[in-house]
Amino acid sequence: MKYGITAATGHFGQVAVKELVGLVGADNVIAITRNLEKAKHLLPDNVEVRQGDYDDKNSLVSAFEGLDKVLFISSQPGGKITRLEQHTNVVNALKEAKVGFVAYTSFPHADQAKSALASDHTATEKLIAESGIEHSFLRNNWYLENEAGFLNGEDIVYAAGNGKVGWALEREYAEGAVKVLVSDATKDVYEFAGASRSYEDLAKAVSEVYGKEINATNVVSDDYKVGLEKAGLDENTIGFILMIQDLIKQGELTEETSDLADVLGHELKALPEAIKEVIGR
Repeated sequence: MKYGITAATGHFGQVAVKELVGLVGADNVIAITRNLEKAKHLLPDNVEVRQGDYDDKNSLVSAFEGLDKVLFISSQPGGKITRLEQHTNVVNALKEAKVGFVAYTSFPHADQAKSALASDHTATEKLIAESGIEHSFLRNNWYLENEAGFLNGEDIVYAAGNGKVGWALEREYAEGAVKVLVSDATKDVYEFAGASRSYEDLAKAVSEVYGKEINATNVVSDDYKVGLEKAGLDENTIGFILMIQDLIKQGELTEETSDLADVLGHELKALPEAIKEVIGR
């Protein structure tokens, strides 16, 4: 059985490659990346690396040749072509290369999510389903690392109201993805998440880590925007942050699932310990 991992030089991909090597051995793992030179420095020496660019379907067909299963890590928007065009290239290449199974890193409740952030993932899930390839959609909630700016021991100011988030470490999501990839019995959909927590809960955990009281204050979006502007952030970054805060406020990241812990076979790292891991890097 040959396994491939796309976008292998990103942090998620690096963790996934190392985890997969530990499970099936380096001889059965193919790392696929746009930048071969970068891969030499970031990936294990004994793993075969193939060049595959989401912008170039033909390169992906070659990269997927002979692979039985592929972990398809979604791309970041803002490239030379749209993310959906990139994902369409990947799905078409998987089909042309006759890959038997794909696990795709998607968005929470992508089949019903209203946020604009979900649209590419919703469309990609549809493409994969229509391709006829056996699949699992790994609907990852939110990485704790995304909140690094709130983990510095200072008071937390946010604009997400009473919204909750299923934070977990990025490596836990990556490890879960690999466990699904190598499994002989998979579900079509996994809603991967940690326990749903508010920013008040996050502040309590940060307080425990630093041994002092950390306050969490919710403000209206307009005031939050002013604070971001005073911090010197550019308009696009501010817009993205406000979109995330609204997403949380609307409850789109609230989750009640044990899928990630079930797949990993153990409980997720406790939030204070996970925070220590993030700030210790």
